Amino acid sequence: MASETKLSHTAAMILQALDAGFVYGFSIMEMTGLPSGTVYPAMRRLERDELIRSHWERQSIADAEQRPARKYYELTKAGKATLQASRKRYPLLERLIPSEEAKSV
Repeated sequence: MASETKLSHTAAMILQALDAGFVYGFSIMEMTGLPSGTVYPAMRRLERDELIRSHWERQSIADAEQRPARKYYELTKAGKATLQASRKRYPLLERLIPSEEAKSV
C-alpha cells in the first residue's frame, strides 16, 4: 500500500495508537474508545495490507501474569509512511493520541 493511500479515520487512529506505544488490541481499544468489533477487523485489514505485523507473546509470560497470551502489533515501514501521510489528512490525530516522540518533547 503506498504512503499516499488515504486511510479511514479508524485505521489512522489505530496506526497512531500503535505509534504511541499501544501495541495490543485491548490497549488500542482503551486508547481510541473504539469497540472490538471495529478494532480487530481493521487490524486484520491493516495487516493484510502490510501496514502492520503481529506476533504472539510467549505463553510463559502470559502464564506468569495469569492471563491469556497477547497478540502484539507493530508498524511496518509502509505503515509508518502511511501514518505520516494520514496525519496531514487528519491534523488532530497526533493531538488525540500523542506519539512516543511527542511525549518526550
